Amino acid sequence: MAAPKLGYAPRNALNADALKAAIAVRSRTRGDNDAVRAWLLNHFYRHLVANFEPARPIESIDDARDALGDTSLPAWVRARFGTPPKASDNAPAPVVWVDPAAPELLALEARLVEFLESRTGTSLDGKLDRINCPQALALWEKEHARIAARIERGWRESQPDALIERLATPNGRFVEFRHDSPLLRAEMAFETYVMRHCLGQFADRQALTGGYGERYAEAIEAKRLRLVSFRDTQGQPHITISLIVRAGGKPEVEQVKGKQNRPPIARYVDDLLTCLNALDTSDETPPDCIAIGIVRTESGWRRIEDVTDAASQTKLIGRYPRLFVRLAAPTPAVEWLVAARQPELLRRPNEARTPGVRYAVRDATPGGDAAFCTEGVRWPGLDASEAQALQASRPQH
Repeated sequence: MAAPKLGYAPRNALNADALKAAIAVRSRTRGDNDAVRAWLLNHFYRHLVANFEPARPIESIDDARDALGDTSLPAWVRARFGTPPKASDNAPAPVVWVDPAAPELLALEARLVEFLESRTGTSLDGKLDRINCPQALALWEKEHARIAARIERGWRESQPDALIERLATPNGRFVEFRHDSPLLRAEMAFETYVMRHCLGQFADRQALTGGYGERYAEAIEAKRLRLVSFRDTQGQPHITISLIVRAGGKPEVEQVKGKQNRPPIARYVDDLLTCLNALDTSDETPPDCIAIGIVRTESGWRRIEDVTDAASQTKLIGRYPRLFVRLAAPTPAVEWLVAARQPELLRRPNEARTPGVRYAVRDATPGGDAAFCTEGVRWPGLDASEAQALQASRPQH
């Protein structure tokens, strides 16, 4: 694994303003404190511009137009690509376009917000501006390595009185943590011990105070957060779900974790879908669920492969274009949408089914064997007999 960058690389973002605006909106929506929001708009924003991957490289004015769509090109972009650099010039900084709602970006932001808020009341409180984003990520990694070591040395029994059963499924049951239970924190510590995540990791393991556990416990006790756990028939946790409580609205799925923060095993995905639909959540799909292979549609939570209606497919692919390859039967409208935005996704084996789309993206699928050519235009997928028939039907001069 490559060593993490400790600073910010020289790179420019084509959509820098949109990136910063999206960070600000999410921060206000979450209710981040002023110090956390200021850090995100400074160091996290700079990290996205300089270091974040995946980022789309912009190497020409045409690339910039494709990325910005109908938005007019900034003057600096025209200056950057309008005139080829002289041989004596230093190489200019690369330019990229970063998706403000990329699942990897949102997951990284959530991890950093969790870390920053857990610093409240510590020696770092009031000094966040001195820590850049790569340093914060390194601290997060170091701290979670310590958490893993401490978890190995600790144990707590489950506290059934801290739980309310919400739903029984073929493989077990979903239980919710009671916000008013005096055993809430003890049950959170048990969940963390078995699941190997930081949800119930308290700085003081005896008093169950401080650290990551404090943040989550306070949110549950204040009814800003709901916590649901999937337990098997032996009472062992396998999935932890956190939901943000919105005043006057449906709960929003924040995180869905299997053991060691990995996606839940495939055996329990159907149980998870049953639970999420029973909880009647908002329309938001967090990155965790994308990683599992499930999404929230207008008709409820479903596997990505099972999204077949045109409206749901269009909405899904409009937000997450690369999930196109997961659709079992993409509609023509969705294929045209992908052709316009990311035609490279239509390369084999994900070749468009719609003939018009296949023809439109023919130049985006280099390397294919063309059996027939007219006026220099390749016809991908045409077999020899079809080519001969077309050749014979051409007018002879």
